[in-house]
Amino acid sequence: MLLALVTLAAGAPKTVLKGDVSAALQSHMGLSARFVRLIGLAEVSATAGLVVGLFWQPLGIAAAIGFALTMIGAVGYHVQVGDYANPETRQNAMAAVILIPVSVAAAAMLALAM
Repeated sequence: MLLALVTLAAGAPKTVLKGDVSAALQSHMGLSARFVRLIGLAEVSATAGLVVGLFWQPLGIAAAIGFALTMIGAVGYHVQVGDYANPETRQNAMAAVILIPVSVAAAAMLALAM
């Protein structure tokens, strides 16, 4: 459930292009507003899938794996723009790295609950 809250908190501002993260994705990383919204929608969809997945595990597993893949893509973008090498941007970029194993663990726990 905590992962669902994190995905919602991360995705909701991106869907409406509000906040510092959405602005940074567009200015610092060079992503289009449409792509930022797509990322936000994927994260909000993961939220719904994770919540429903508490009752129907296959959907939760798919949502957790999908979110992990989204975070792998985020790591790739952060590598491209040099965020991990820059001490000023490294902290924000680490969220994606941390959420990958958390998502995999969520998928594993839901699979074990079946």
